[in-house]
Amino acid sequence: MPKIALDAIDRKILKYLIKNARMPFLEIARECGISGAAIHQRIRKLDESGVILGSRLIVDPKMLGFDVCAHIGIIIKDPQQLMQTMEKLRDVPEIVECHFITGSYNILAKLYCLDNEHLMRTIFDGILRIPGVSTTETFISLQETFQRQVNVDFIEE
Repeated sequence: MPKIALDAIDRKILKYLIKNARMPFLEIARECGISGAAIHQRIRKLDESGVILGSRLIVDPKMLGFDVCAHIGIIIKDPQQLMQTMEKLRDVPEIVECHFITGSYNILAKLYCLDNEHLMRTIFDGILRIPGVSTTETFISLQETFQRQVNVDFIEE
């Protein structure tokens, strides 16, 4: 996929939207010193080009009772089964992120569970029963210290 050239105004718009996706477009227009119509056009262009993938509401998993966050390194038996395994992992509702990675594992999954017993059931009754999964190693997150979007300041015009 080709990279999109962003100017200073595009980067400024993205900074505001990353900080607060609910910020009114007219307020962004005032901050950027351009018209509301220009903001709409630029945001539409960023959306259509794939720079903006959408907006979302972020909930705190702990506030919902998900007290365990874990990352699981997964080794698959046969690299030919990588895509089928990934599709089966998509069916595990506790998994919120899944990445193909380099190193000792083929896949790294992030998941949230209610407690350690729920985590154990998810691993043994869910992940390890998926055809193609050979081995897992679980890393329990003790505390998420921060989470953020990419920094658009690093993008050059």
